[in-house]
Amino acid sequence: MKNLFKTLLPYKWTALLVLLLMAGQAFCEMNLPQYTQSLIDTGILNRGIEHIVPEAVTVSEFEAASAVMTDEERPLWTDAFITDTDEKTADGTAIYRRKNLTDDELEALDTALLRPVVKRYAEKNGETLAEAESQAGESSSETNRNMVAMGIAYAGDCDKEAGLDILSIQNSFMFRCGGLMLLMSLSVLVFTTLISLLAARVGASIGRDLRSRLFSNVMSFSNAEMNEFRTSSLITRATNDIQQVQMTSTMMLRMMLFAPCICTWSIIKVYQTHAHMNFVIVTGVIAILLMAGAMFVIAMPKFRIMQSLIDALNAVSREILTGIQVIRAFGREDTEEERFDKANNDLYRNQLFVNRAMISITPILMIIMYGLSIWITWVSAGRIDAGTLQVGTMTAFIAYAMEIVFSFLMIASMAIFIPRAGIAADRIYEVLETKTSISDREDAAVLDTDREGAEVRFEHVTFRYPDAEEDVLTDIDFTAKSGETTAIIGATGCGKTTLINLIPRFFEATEGRITIDGIDVKDIKLESLRDTIGYVPQKGILFSGTVAENIRWGDEDASDEEVRFAAEIAQATEFIDERPEGFSREVSQGGANVSGGQKQRLAIARAVLKKPPVMIFDDSFSALDMKTDVTLRRALASEIAGCTRIIVAQRVGTILHAEQIIVLDEGRIVGKGTHKELMDSCRIYRETAVSQLSEAALA
Repeated sequence: MKNLFKTLLPYKWTALLVLLLMAGQAFCEMNLPQYTQSLIDTGILNRGIEHIVPEAVTVSEFEAASAVMTDEERPLWTDAFITDTDEKTADGTAIYRRKNLTDDELEALDTALLRPVVKRYAEKNGETLAEAESQAGESSSETNRNMVAMGIAYAGDCDKEAGLDILSIQNSFMFRCGGLMLLMSLSVLVFTTLISLLAARVGASIGRDLRSRLFSNVMSFSNAEMNEFRTSSLITRATNDIQQVQMTSTMMLRMMLFAPCICTWSIIKVYQTHAHMNFVIVTGVIAILLMAGAMFVIAMPKFRIMQSLIDALNAVSREILTGIQVIRAFGREDTEEERFDKANNDLYRNQLFVNRAMISITPILMIIMYGLSIWITWVSAGRIDAGTLQVGTMTAFIAYAMEIVFSFLMIASMAIFIPRAGIAADRIYEVLETKTSISDREDAAVLDTDREGAEVRFEHVTFRYPDAEEDVLTDIDFTAKSGETTAIIGATGCGKTTLINLIPRFFEATEGRITIDGIDVKDIKLESLRDTIGYVPQKGILFSGTVAENIRWGDEDASDEEVRFAAEIAQATEFIDERPEGFSREVSQGGANVSGGQKQRLAIARAVLKKPPVMIFDDSFSALDMKTDVTLRRALASEIAGCTRIIVAQRVGTILHAEQIIVLDEGRIVGKGTHKELMDSCRIYRETAVSQLSEAALA
């Protein structure tokens, strides 16, 4: 799990900014139910009147209210109005207007003058204060709430008697409150947009950076690390796993940080409503947590195996697509389809189970949320009927309750998604934290790549693959001299390709050392070492692009003449010039639209264009006909005579004229010399030559 949060660490300041924006969004969202409550309770039920001190009062009512007040209350009442005025209503009734008081001052008056105002309201309705208090309710909170309602009613009556337009007061309050709601809604829109942009940017940046780091690290892997991680698994980690981390990182910024903010504000607002229905919210939260826990227990085991199933499907798909021609040739389509269907159905069943479990969250959540709404409404109905709760308060409480439940749902959802993304992050960091076993030393040398040839020497080299029980190569000792051709021949599986892969350090020798011009390859910078070598692999690998672009892999700055010259040496111009596009002919991915022999010739041209001191041919002539083979080798011998050539071959005819032939058998050198010398001294070579060539050719 720590690897998932490690991906967010470089963006901690952006995450902090998102958190601040979310706090602002939560504040605005939490005020919306409060404004709704005010619209209903104050704007509709109280006709827009917010305080018990009226905005205007007739002189007679002012004096009547003063008469029921104590000596401490009367100055507060008097100071609240402008009494030195001759203002009158349309019918000539003298009135006093309320001073321009602040909300805090008015709230203080609401508290201090509540009892005398309610007493005066009761007198006007033919009741006593004791009778009004008895109607207000049994508990102190209920009594106070209903007494405030009576005070508001008194203020409304006074305003009406003073000739004020109550509808205008109500409309003014409604527009003011509605305007604030609109402002808060627009603020929420701005906050949400900024948060979404920042979260999406961080998520996309995490995906980009992880893919870049993963690809860069994989490019530095030696063959040993590439064998440790299957290609299909690396593709899954670079695509599906990173996508999971990217998506979850975005969700974490948008939901995981927002949920605590909204939950905290909602709890504060619920407490401020004084609705005393907290037990309903607690029940809903417990139900949500139980649902999340059940989903976690049910779905998590499936999440853990999903990535391995995706790896398996990718591996099967890649293998089938790569070997499609062989599959068709042997009529194995049905068998391979069954193998693909098995891998596909395994993933299908796993994903179906997980999706069903996750989809069930929505209806369960709806049941919980609507159930809570019904419960709150049912409890509130009785209290509203008794006059101890207002409709707006119930509406606000439902809104806050839903916010709390929804915030816990977000936390629960993240608790399900984060472990899955954590697994994906662990798989990604497993690759990122794997260091290549082959790297440059601090004082590594740089070779001169402009010289014509170089001497390559194997000094008692032994090699064993990682975790293997036996050596693949044992005590290999020979020298490939500059300007000469050294050929390596032997039965299939004797270690020929492994031997030449040690020169560019695709693998590291277990014992002994390999030198180029007396310098150990381990003491040469990898870039310089591989620049010194022109490598033609056993399987000609081409890339999407034109023929010229593929050849220019050997030298990006080569001119058209140099590209053609390299192609002529490789005997590739005969099929290149057959097409009107020539060197501009498009090569499909993997060279699917050219033959095996054409691939090998283009791969040879690519190496020739590089003009390296050392050229390695790993059975690169096997797909060529004998005539092309002979012509190509003659061209190589004449045009790049100074280059050191190391050739791995299966055909004796390819290496007859090599200055040195190395015969391998089960990883050991069993013969070394020219063709004539080996015919006399090496039984294995002689048997191979006799089986392939006629007596005339051998002579």
